[in-house]
Amino acid sequence: MDLDVFVIGGVGIDTIVRVPGLPLADQETIPVPPVEAYVGQTGHGVVLGCHQLGLHPGLADVIGDDAEGWWIRSTYEQLGLPLEVAYHPSGTRRSVNLVSPDGSRVSLYDGRHPAGMRVDPNLWRRRVDRARHVHVSIMDFARLALPDVLAAGCTLSTDLHDWDGDNEYHRDFAQCADVVFVSTSALRDKAVDWIFASGRAEVVVAMAGADGSYLHVRGDAPVHIPAVEIPGRPVVDTNGAGDAYVAAFLTTWLDGRSYYEAATAGTIAGAWACGSRGTHTDLITAEQLMLLNR
Repeated sequence: MDLDVFVIGGVGIDTIVRVPGLPLADQETIPVPPVEAYVGQTGHGVVLGCHQLGLHPGLADVIGDDAEGWWIRSTYEQLGLPLEVAYHPSGTRRSVNLVSPDGSRVSLYDGRHPAGMRVDPNLWRRRVDRARHVHVSIMDFARLALPDVLAAGCTLSTDLHDWDGDNEYHRDFAQCADVVFVSTSALRDKAVDWIFASGRAEVVVAMAGADGSYLHVRGDAPVHIPAVEIPGRPVVDTNGAGDAYVAAFLTTWLDGRSYYEAATAGTIAGAWACGSRGTHTDLITAEQLMLLNR
């Protein structure tokens, strides 16, 4: 296998604005510290997290032939990681994330690409057959890759983010994945039951922020994994915490360990990510995770 984890979709530019509090005050001008920008977003976070943990990952995505796209290509060249890209005139995805002093955030997401955008499937086909595991981000174009991933016979994961359990947009991803990650922020009751009844998932991980996460394994009772605090590393920014969790979970699971051990590793990695400012600026390494996961 050429790649341990191949991620389809989910790279862009994050602009981080540190604000006095959320929600914002009702005033015309709010002074803020220097605004910073990073190569970020969900798919990139999974790639970078897996890379930090010792795996060989890669990414395929649609970006713009613009300054932001050049920044992404340059970043992957410097990292020495495989990057397959297609260009679209709508440009590279961006987001503006407002971060409060307690680390909570609001993300203003500019997905940019038109609904129903068609992409040459060779964007991902060159890598899918040579990947051990594929993680498919919920980009609209990426749903077109799902049949190819299933035909290749490798395991598949996805992160549904703030799915409510009803939105039809997410359902293809939920039904095709072996491992499903989802936030509890909008998740309705029985949504996890629907994933198991309608799809092929063996495990659903419901991430609940400061409340930790809930591990649902097919046929078993849910298990609560409490959040952890890392001494000397307080929460300053929650950007990328979920991606760090996903990366550590996948890395641990692909190493042959249990879902519970994978969720525990994810919890630690997510907490570590919250201790650094910006998006994916200081993700946990394999050595750090080993020391904290005793």
